[in-house]
Amino acid sequence: MKNKIQQLFTIAYPIIQGGMVWNSGWRLASAVSNSGGLGLIGAGSLKPEVLKEHIVKAKRATSQPFGVNVPIFSPYAEEQINVIISSGVKVVFTSAGSPNTYTSLLKSHGILVAHVVSSVKFALKAELAGVDAVVAEGFEAGGHNGREETTTFCLIPDVASRVNIPLIAAGGIATGEGILAAMTLGADGVQLGSRFAATEEASSHPNFKQLIVDAKEGDTELRLKQLAPVRLLKNSFYKQIAALEAQGASVEKLKDALGKGRAMKGMFEGDLIEGELEIGQISSLISSILPVKVVFEQLLEEYRLAVQLYETEKYRF
Repeated sequence: MKNKIQQLFTIAYPIIQGGMVWNSGWRLASAVSNSGGLGLIGAGSLKPEVLKEHIVKAKRATSQPFGVNVPIFSPYAEEQINVIISSGVKVVFTSAGSPNTYTSLLKSHGILVAHVVSSVKFALKAELAGVDAVVAEGFEAGGHNGREETTTFCLIPDVASRVNIPLIAAGGIATGEGILAAMTLGADGVQLGSRFAATEEASSHPNFKQLIVDAKEGDTELRLKQLAPVRLLKNSFYKQIAALEAQGASVEKLKDALGKGRAMKGMFEGDLIEGELEIGQISSLISSILPVKVVFEQLLEEYRLAVQLYETEKYRF
């Protein structure tokens, strides 16, 4: 029997690939969709005309459902939405902004909408806005994060008890055991970012992928809370930001230090010193760069073994 997320998106497995900036191009999205999940093109790092190219290439590479992730705070968001509608994309995940902005427009064109939130408060607002599903993302996640700093294990059951729409868990999930844990807590599906960033099909630079698999516990930290909280790997740029924040730097000084193109420099161009390197805490459990197909095989086998173990005496009291 298919669960709510499988039914909603017409996919084989309730596994969604996060739409990560500089990581999630058409190759990654189509590979995930071809493996039975839902691939997302990350529009946050794509100008509208480039997004259109990625959508066209994804359609050529897969006959399965795929979608686009649109950060609402992007200066190109409105143009990206128009490209998505005109290109016939059927799934959109929105984030970093109010779900009221584009949900009605997208749904009027027959597009399924999911919205990423970091708290029960915003999950309820997303449900009221009419989204089809909500992604509850815990503090462990990479990239831009919630100021509440609520962990996935606390967030998921809380949101599950309050909303009536399908729930997708995100943040700190990269294994089959993690998928089972999230669904045991009330999620209908999961969204994985960091695990798919370290795949052969990810559009990020090989230097960044290698740093992901080399990361150890404690190598990431949430910073820039005064601007837009973001979890970063600790490098020279991170240390610069940490020092400024320790000195009580103003928002303006932090913006100057961040500058423009910092994430592209780090994740796409491979500058591990001065680039912005966004990744989740779960990177410490990722030990290899693999093809998406192999990652799916591992996830499904781990999940099945975890279910079998869950049903044994070990977990009975």
